[in-house]
Amino acid sequence: MRQFDLSPLYRSTVGFDRLFSMLDQVAGVDSSPSYPPYNIERTGEDAYRITVAVAGFASDDLAIETKNNTLTIRGEKKVAEGAERPEMLYQGIAARAFERRFQLADHVQVTGAALENGLLHVDLVREVPEAMKPRTIPIATKPASVAIDAKVEEAA
Repeated sequence: MRQFDLSPLYRSTVGFDRLFSMLDQVAGVDSSPSYPPYNIERTGEDAYRITVAVAGFASDDLAIETKNNTLTIRGEKKVAEGAERPEMLYQGIAARAFERRFQLADHVQVTGAALENGLLHVDLVREVPEAMKPRTIPIATKPASVAIDAKVEEAA
């Protein structure tokens, strides 16, 4: 894949940082990690769920953080002090540390997370503020000139 240098655009624009970082991420799709596997599903009109396969991880081994419209899920196995690691003859269940990032749309908030049967479920909902929701503007049926004429007659 060809590499595009967007640095001249960075110098001549203001306020498009997020757009350019998203373009940089898209350009690096080939290098995105594939572990752990995940699903994204729509559970309602404005509700979503991200399910991450985290077999072998306890809730204490996982961390979920949101910052600047980015959801970050981290996992790292914690070994108790003084505990011996067993000798593995074959290890098919990956227990390596991971960090998975998801770009969230504007006004999408994390409402909860649950660990169940080796799957981490993160529930999301889009909550558009009232000021940004579409409003219906009522249309007056009385012409404005008739209303002004009536006020003039009352004043006289």
